[in-house]
Amino acid sequence: MNHKALLTGALLAGTIVLGGCASTSEIANLRTQVEQAQATADSAATSAAAASRDAAAAKALAEQAQADAAAAKAKSEDTDAKIDRMFKKTMYK
Repeated sequence: MNHKALLTGALLAGTIVLGGCASTSEIANLRTQVEQAQATADSAATSAAAASRDAAAAKALAEQAQADAAAAKAKSEDTDAKIDRMFKKTMYK
């Protein structure tokens, strides 16, 4: 009976040791996957920051272009009004 208990204990210890090795390799594998995921996330964050800066620069250029277009429109309307006044003056003469 003592021999049976000893054999069962040895088998149990062997299973735990082998299970521990498998768990260690699984943990190492998971650690590698986590590190790869973190590297991918860091790269995505860097790309997102660059895209945000580019979008801000594009927005500033668009706002400047809109302001320039508004100024050109105002000048055009002013010139059109002057031409219209000049035309009316020649019609009254």
